[in-house]
Amino acid sequence: MAVARKIAYIVIINSALKVFSTVALSLLSIRLITGYLGQDGFGKYATVLAFFAFFSAVADLGLGSVTAREISRDGADEGKILGNVIALRLASSVMLAMIAPFIVVFFNYSSDVKAGIVIAAGAIIFSTLSLTLNGIFQKHLAMDKIAMIEFIGKLLQVGSVALIVKANWGFLAIATTLIISLSFNAILALLLSRRYASFHLTFDFIYWKRFLRESWPMGMTAIITFIYFKMDTILLSLFQSNSHVGIYNVAYKIMENLIFFPAMLAGLILPLLSRFIFTNRMRFEEIANKTFKVFLIIITPLIVGTWFLANDIIRIVSGNGFPESAPVLRILIFALGCIFFGQFFNMLLIVGNLQKKLMQTLIIAAVFNVAINTFLIKEYSYMGAASASFLTEMLVALLTGTLVFRQIKFLPSFEKIGSILLSGFSMGAVLAIAEPYSFLLASAAGVATYLFVLWLTHAVNKNELVSLFQKQPGSIAEAERMETMVP
Repeated sequence: MAVARKIAYIVIINSALKVFSTVALSLLSIRLITGYLGQDGFGKYATVLAFFAFFSAVADLGLGSVTAREISRDGADEGKILGNVIALRLASSVMLAMIAPFIVVFFNYSSDVKAGIVIAAGAIIFSTLSLTLNGIFQKHLAMDKIAMIEFIGKLLQVGSVALIVKANWGFLAIATTLIISLSFNAILALLLSRRYASFHLTFDFIYWKRFLRESWPMGMTAIITFIYFKMDTILLSLFQSNSHVGIYNVAYKIMENLIFFPAMLAGLILPLLSRFIFTNRMRFEEIANKTFKVFLIIITPLIVGTWFLANDIIRIVSGNGFPESAPVLRILIFALGCIFFGQFFNMLLIVGNLQKKLMQTLIIAAVFNVAINTFLIKEYSYMGAASASFLTEMLVALLTGTLVFRQIKFLPSFEKIGSILLSGFSMGAVLAIAEPYSFLLASAAGVATYLFVLWLTHAVNKNELVSLFQKQPGSIAEAERMETMVP
């Protein structure tokens, strides 16, 4: 299979499986868990997941990205690199699992929440193994294998949750589904990786030290990202009741399952921007402006639709037990809009080799997030946490946008923004009329109206979208030529 066709195949498979596993299966899992545990129990589960994210960030050590880079270099000793990195990550994960029981002692949680946090710490062992092995599949253009593993693992988790709910095995059994799915992912990834690389655990401490010197900045980035994405749940669990944590996280999980869209789009466009930013300024700005417009076209109906349909969306995702989550979702959808544009500006800073300034921005955002969450959560509980998320993401978008303007000298053209906003307004008018009657009718009519007004105002055309993702002439031929050179 030609390299270009193989990459296209991987993108399509990854996207399809990611949409289904991340959105459909994740939301189905939430529906089962919220219906079974209720507000209080789901709040406990959300707290456990927040600590799982914390342990993941700490255990990451920035080794994932460095591993993929190192084993892809010419003449790299793949077996030595993988043996050492996997041993290092497993050692850090086991250490975390061992100290987790001592960490939870300092928190005023119930015994079942503390036990769930310890279970989450144990699940990190399998999670880190899977993430490290991803580098092998990246090197050999086999990311479709990772997507399939994650999809089957998610399917296994949903099946386990359904069985636990039916058998009424309780909260801790729900928490163990983390270990069930992640251990499956790790074992299957390990077995499949043997097709591409051979390695065994290696404990070369001098090599570990050298590797950590290179990876620690990315490890710090993972911790900083955790702080402004997940610290709100931990703070909410410390200052408010489990029910309030559950109310907030039903809405947050919906937003969380949509966050991968801007990251996926940025991943597709980033190579093109990297190619032209220093060699063809006109082409770079053309691609950047079209990408900005695509982001705006996508986020507008998401914001408008969620604002009008929030009650129905919450009811579909979590049943009738979380009506208070609807106003939370209405705030968080604006945070998602800021995430889209923050991701856009982050992408431009990365292609402009401005990662250090980006990290400084994220540190400012993390400090701001903790400070404003501490104040707003104490005063306004889950509505305060939602407002803090929105303000934090808006700050990130403003700071990164300012950096892009000052350092790269780029400002989006805002082409057709009037037409896009008119399309969103028209969609909102239709939803306001149709929403009281039927969710399906309202959503279908709203989307149809939005697309029709986009077409009517010539806000976007097919050729424009095709040219955005189209390779430059000769690039496919170059990829084919490079493939023939691979033994």
